[in-house]
Parts: sequence; C-alpha cells; structure tokens
Amino acid sequence: MIIPHEPDYLPPVRDPFSILGRFLLLGIRNAGRGISIILEAFLWIPFCFRHIVEIFRQMFVMGIKSLGVTSTVALFTGMILALQGGLVLKEYGQEMRIGTVVAETICREMGPLMTALILAASVGSAIAAQLGTMAVSEEIAALDVMSINPVRYLVTPRLIAMMLMCPALTVYTNIIGIAGGGVIAYTQLDVSWDTYYDYALMYLDAKEILMGIFKAWFFSIIIIGVSCYQGLAARDGAEGVGRATRRAVVISFLMILISGYFITRFFYWNS
Repeated sequence: MIIPHEPDYLPPVRDPFSILGRFLLLGIRNAGRGISIILEAFLWIPFCFRHIVEIFRQMFVMGIKSLGVTSTVALFTGMILALQGGLVLKEYGQEMRIGTVVAETICREMGPLMTALILAASVGSAIAAQLGTMAVSEEIAALDVMSINPVRYLVTPRLIAMMLMCPALTVYTNIIGIAGGGVIAYTQLDVSWDTYYDYALMYLDAKEILMGIFKAWFFSIIIIGVSCYQGLAARDGAEGVGRATRRAVVISFLMILISGYFITRFFYWNS
C-alpha cells in the first residue's frame, strides 16, 4: 500500500466557512487513511509471526531503550504527586492517606498517560522519520514493485511490538511512581512505609489497574497509526520528513489526551 502524494491543500478560498470546511475535509481524509492502515495491519497480524526477529527487535527498541527516560519520569511523577497532595492533606491531618492518592492517580491516569507520551515523543517520532525517509527515497515504492506489502512488512511488526510494550511499560511506570511517592511520604511527610503501602493498596482494585492497562493498549494503536501514516505520506525530501515527524508527535499527543479523557468518562459513566 502506497499513500498517494496528494496535495495537503485545496484551492485557496476567502470565505471563513469554506476555510473551516477545507480544514475538516483534510482532517477526515487523513484520519480515514490512518485508520485504514491500522485496520490492514491488524489483518496481517496472523501472518506476521514469521518475522518474529523483527518483532523482538522492535520490542527491544520500544521497551528496553525507553526504560531510562520512563524510570526518571515515573519516579518524579510519583514524587511530585506525593509532595503536592501530601501538603494539602497535611493541613487536615490526613497525610497518611497520601498512598491512596498516589496509587489511584498513577494507576488510573498518570501511568498510561505519561508512558504513552514518552513513547510518542521518542519511538513515534523515530518511526515517522524512518518511514518518511523510506517514502521520499522511493523505498516504499520499491517494496510494492517487489510485491512486498509495506503495511505487512513495516507497520504490523511495529504495531505488535507497541501493543505489547506500552502496557508492560505502564505497569513498570505504576510501580516506580508509587515507590517514588513512598520516598516522599517517608522523608517529607513523616508517613511510615507500612502505612503508605497499606493505604496505597486499600482502595486500589483490579478494575482501575485494568483500565490503565487498556488505556495503554489503546494509546499504542494511536501512536503507531499516526506515526506510520505520517511517515508513509511524507514527501518533498528532508523538509517533508521533518514535517511528518513533527505532525506525528503533535497529533499523537492530542489524540492521546483527548481519547484518555473519553475512555475515563465512558468507564465511570457505565460503572
């Protein structure tokens, strides 16, 4: 599948309603193409495990190489939540409950959100740049000429790897974030380790943990869909690759934040 190189603009207009309509049409067109790439990638999953080496290589790049920045962000996220929340709770003499605040916030929202944003910025941008370079150098067209489906060969292994590593990194982020909150609770709020972890586990149930993991899985599809589409649609040489990389990161960030809100709203509306 080759993304056609159509212009990203329509004939110039001056009417504000026409400008809005043009913007909406371009957005719908690009969203439809991105969704079609992801759907095709899902259809190729049963036939893609012959490339198991490539899947493991992508898992290493997305997971192991992201551990450093993920650990740092998770640790300080938990510490900031514990410090800010603990200062408020301390005014009411309830600082011992900071474990509940940190654990539920990390597992429900901040864990999957921060993990997805990190992967979108580091891995998603790299995917868009790599596929964009292949597109502008006509390597994608060469694959099509050799009867090698670009979606099966390039997108599906990355999709499988991201769907596995984003939830796994989210669980890791949850653990590190809660541990970071415990450090602040013990050193700054005079809350013992036992009290902190007792309150952290007291109200944290399986559905909240599973909701965070589901969010991470859904975010992984967004990251791969946006990054791969922007990369495959890149053109105009190095400048076009730069535009595709920037768009991949910006659109991924916006879609992660918006979809995260609606997933949470839908989950608690029906619970």
